[in-house]
Amino acid sequence: MPLLQLLKPMKVLLLMQNKMQKFFVCTGLLISMFVYANDYSDTEFRLARSPLINGSQVNNLLKNPSVDVREALAQNRRVTSEALFQLASDPSERVRIAVATNLSTDTKTFQKLALDSNQSVKSVVARFEYVPAEVLAILALDKSAEIRIEVARNLNTLAPTLNALLKDSDPDVKAVAAQALQRLDDERR
Repeated sequence: MPLLQLLKPMKVLLLMQNKMQKFFVCTGLLISMFVYANDYSDTEFRLARSPLINGSQVNNLLKNPSVDVREALAQNRRVTSEALFQLASDPSERVRIAVATNLSTDTKTFQKLALDSNQSVKSVVARFEYVPAEVLAILALDKSAEIRIEVARNLNTLAPTLNALLKDSDPDVKAVAAQALQRLDDERR
């Protein structure tokens, strides 16, 4: 519906004296405008989640202004590794976290996310059960002790990385790494 048609009732409204009626009509107009604007992105949102999405549709949605659409695209396991790599640079933390938890995310993209400036993104990568061991080795060098603790807790962290964490300056990191190494020893027996 064109905006001018939506505004015509406003002209009539301005002639009314009752402020409460003005409020309800204005609210109705704003809701109508919101619903109308949201219908367009709802179609794109459904497309971003579709398992039948194709490459040109993915390319069109990569720069969609809606964070919800880009997040849905980042969660879609049918999206190519190239698109996920591009989404790993998205300005939205939510989109980057969605990439980190996508089972189709490749090692190169995980490596990019491991170097993210956002602590929350790196924390999700460090805790994700399918993150490759070489990415955990990168995160083991992170300046944040919380990230290094998450690396030590991850079941995919290899013994050499855990041994390096045993020499960490933070006592909590050392303790978690020692527990993880003990778990690995127990599993070998």
